[in-house]
Amino acid sequence: MPTFNVDLLAAGGTRHPSAADWDASSGILAFGAGRNVAVWRPTDTENFGIHALLSGHSDTVNVVKTLVLPSSGASIILSGAADCTIRLWCPDTSTPTGYREACILKEHEKSINTIAVLPELNLFASSSAESEVKIWRIESKDDKQDLKVTLTQTINLKPRYFPLTLALARLPVSNEPILAVAGSKTIIQLYASLKGTFEHAATLTGHEGWIRSLDFIQETQDNTGDLLLSSASQDKYIRLWRLRQGEALPTTSDALNDPSLGSIGRSLSNKAHRFSTNGSQYSITFEALLLGHEDWIFTTRWHRNPATNTIRLLSASADNSLAIWEPEASSGVWLCTVRLGEISAQKGATTATGSTGGFWVGLWGPGGNSVASLGRTGSWRLWEHDEATDLWEQKVAVGGHTCEVRGLSWSQDGSYLLSTSADQTTRLWAEWRRSNGKKSWHELSRPQIHGYDLNCIDTHGDSQFISGADEKLLRVFDEPKGVADSLEHLCGIKTKSTKPLPELASIPVLGLSNKAMTANEAEDPDDAEQPTLPTTSSNDGETPMPSITHSTPPTEDTLSRHLLWPETEKLYGHGYEISTLASNPSLPLIATACRASSIDHAVIRLYSTDDWLEIKPALTAHSLTVTSLKFDATGKWLLSTGRDRMAVIWRQQEGEGDKGEWKIWAKNEKAHSRMLLGGDWAPPHPYDQQPAFATAGRDKAIHIWRVVLEARTFEKAATITAALPVVTLAFLQELVEGCFILAYALEDGSVWFARVADTELVVVGEPFQIPRDLAPAMAVTELAWRLKGDRKQKERKWQIAIASEDASLRVLDVDLTHL
Repeated sequence: MPTFNVDLLAAGGTRHPSAADWDASSGILAFGAGRNVAVWRPTDTENFGIHALLSGHSDTVNVVKTLVLPSSGASIILSGAADCTIRLWCPDTSTPTGYREACILKEHEKSINTIAVLPELNLFASSSAESEVKIWRIESKDDKQDLKVTLTQTINLKPRYFPLTLALARLPVSNEPILAVAGSKTIIQLYASLKGTFEHAATLTGHEGWIRSLDFIQETQDNTGDLLLSSASQDKYIRLWRLRQGEALPTTSDALNDPSLGSIGRSLSNKAHRFSTNGSQYSITFEALLLGHEDWIFTTRWHRNPATNTIRLLSASADNSLAIWEPEASSGVWLCTVRLGEISAQKGATTATGSTGGFWVGLWGPGGNSVASLGRTGSWRLWEHDEATDLWEQKVAVGGHTCEVRGLSWSQDGSYLLSTSADQTTRLWAEWRRSNGKKSWHELSRPQIHGYDLNCIDTHGDSQFISGADEKLLRVFDEPKGVADSLEHLCGIKTKSTKPLPELASIPVLGLSNKAMTANEAEDPDDAEQPTLPTTSSNDGETPMPSITHSTPPTEDTLSRHLLWPETEKLYGHGYEISTLASNPSLPLIATACRASSIDHAVIRLYSTDDWLEIKPALTAHSLTVTSLKFDATGKWLLSTGRDRMAVIWRQQEGEGDKGEWKIWAKNEKAHSRMLLGGDWAPPHPYDQQPAFATAGRDKAIHIWRVVLEARTFEKAATITAALPVVTLAFLQELVEGCFILAYALEDGSVWFARVADTELVVVGEPFQIPRDLAPAMAVTELAWRLKGDRKQKERKWQIAIASEDASLRVLDVDLTHL
């Protein structure tokens, strides 16, 4: 059987404050990525990126939490989603992803918003939009194979509100659990355990906006010190609360009387809230107010340095910054000692011009020497502290599309991959090759950041691509010199273009077209349209001069501003949103189509790439939207499939040059019993001159067709029946052991392969599929093959790229030597 290995997994993180957690024991950072849970090891020296995508949820994953079971030492992942379920994932080396789904909890009736864990007592709490909190207890065996989760209590919140954050901790001395709950009101509710049941103990007031984050920490390493609670709110402030055992109250701070606080000072109160549990008395008082962020604060996370027994607080805000807070040694006043992220006076409306939409998550790494944050673009930023310079340096991280990936295209030589998505971005992926022999895939350019959802893409020539979006025109982009240099230094990809390349590109704040520019223009501070340059922030907040190096893949700051491709042409003519396009491999020609409900708009328009003018007349045959266009490897044939169930073959009239008229060569008005969703040409046969192609439809069938040149028609040679509608397909453009290899994908995200005899065009053997754990969780939108390595190698190796509606992009090695 063929084998499959993952080379690239890319997916953008869910923009939710609870959607990620970094486990200190295993070093795993798990985060929600659409319907998947992504597993990443940021400290991995191989820079492999996302190791696995765990699929199982049927809606967006909002919450991810890690928990180490004391009984077994296993680090498990808990995930909650908008599908109202909580799933527990256990490590399992026997599975392709390294994890298995151990348990599904279905007691919630609405979307899960947050989860808090207390590993020492095998407890966790979850909350949903139904205004209630559920308490769970986990039981595990030492073999790590069995988990039993029991619902022990349901807390109905009064007054009713949406709980957005939870925190669990053990009380000093008594070790009884305490639960903090907050959300869409300005209060924090505390619940203390009384005889094994959580009872309301206190309500804390002071915030003036929704509360997005809560976190507990013991002030000292032993269990006798006070408990500190941090709360972060949309009112732009962080409040610290002190929970103490006993009758005595902490010393009152004079900071509350500081006249510089103005109206804020009036909202501060040292009122003590007292409660008791199982014979122990406790008080909770306001401790400090942290000011410094300029927008909503989404998360706060505590960290303790075991060596010095000091604590620090990390906050992430919509003002595009992370802040690290520490108490001053002499006075105990909390100060912001480090600020990371975007330090800019210019915050534009899009990621191309300044604003990243804020940081939704901020997490401490193991040891406290690294931090990570998730931004609006779905990409992570990673900083590591350099002890020698006392600076926080930004490192290579991971990212991906945040909405369904709709289009794929390998460069003509297969050296890099372009993907385009409904998140309105086009991204370039390539393999970073280092001098020590290590290799890993990364996003190396973001050529297009658009204002419309992008639907399709294809490369033309060595340094050019065309994309179509939910607009009536297509756009043509040229590779800039900065990207060409980066690809050469990092990947060994040398540009083959002989024409001068533009240096850089930028996009105006209110524009949609990337404009070519020089390096001098990019550095001109007087140019109001230019974005601010990426920075690495130091402890004193100063901003050093920007630099784009070629030693490592670019960070998110650079990708979102400085690696755009300039737009060189616009192609007009269509009346509705562009649905598909194809570039001719041998002629200066592209074919395009748009969404249509009538024959007037269901036309195929051809454009010459010499002058970028339309070649008229438009090709008329279909009556509904054309779903796919494919040129064969010779460039002589064009296949179109449509929602009208029609398959059409077009061919250019001979002797008329590159701009000769294309006409219908043959068609089948009822190629399938339901709409056609895709089609592709088989590779040219070295001996048989009769071309072959395949079509896929919603009728759960793939038809293999043979072109009969003498009769000027095409006839059905074989049919592959599937269990579900077939949404896309792609032929490997080489023969393997006398067979064509056809990859096809079903509506559920599964990807299958079939062997078709090269001369008889009959299906050989049974189709085989990619392991389900490696396949997408939703429908595949496009498949694209490439030859891996040199064409002169005797052992041929192939890769297949998979784009999906679950917002993931995958590149898999396919070993066909054991067919």
